[in-house]
Amino acid sequence: MSSPLGSSGAVDVVLALGSNLGSRRATLDEAVAALARAGGLEVVAVSPVVETVAVTVDGPDPSAPRYLNAVALARTTLDPDALLDLAHRVEAELGRVRDRRWGDRTIDIDIVTMDGVLRDDARLVLPHPRAAERDFVLEPWLLLDPDAELPGAGRVDALLAGLRAGAADADMAVAVDGAAGAGAGAAGAGADAATGAEGAER
Repeated sequence: MSSPLGSSGAVDVVLALGSNLGSRRATLDEAVAALARAGGLEVVAVSPVVETVAVTVDGPDPSAPRYLNAVALARTTLDPDALLDLAHRVEAELGRVRDRRWGDRTIDIDIVTMDGVLRDDARLVLPHPRAAERDFVLEPWLLLDPDAELPGAGRVDALLAGLRAGAADADMAVAVDGAAGAGAGAAGAGADAATGAEGAER
């Protein structure tokens, strides 16, 4: 089947999604669906969902609501600024409030890599400057693409192995069955119920 974007001008992009407020799994599903509906972007594949401890400005915080995370591989004809605008628009539609850096959020959508794009300015840095240090990006990305590489940092499997070697088990990602965007299902509902996050306002 041919891509709806056609064969010219589209580039590969890796997007990281996370949620630790409200119905986390449903929000991930809605975010993937909203991205897939957007003009100029085709969602090609979505990772299984993983659950991770929240990371704050002070480091991992086991007392904070835990995150559900996923990675989406997509193709886009949007330029980096337009793609960032789209991500922010979807976040706003799903209730994201930007009141505190690295605070709890209903949804977070980050651009991890965009083929051939190197950028470092006040609005956007590509590849994402902290992706190599984040198991909540690396774990679902590796589950989706075992041969994935983060430009400038190396293979995702090696990066994740390095993080695992230096982290406590409680701080590392735990896989949750099912890919985001495939419907909440029993696995997603169970993940939220287990942490008390389903429908919660925190």
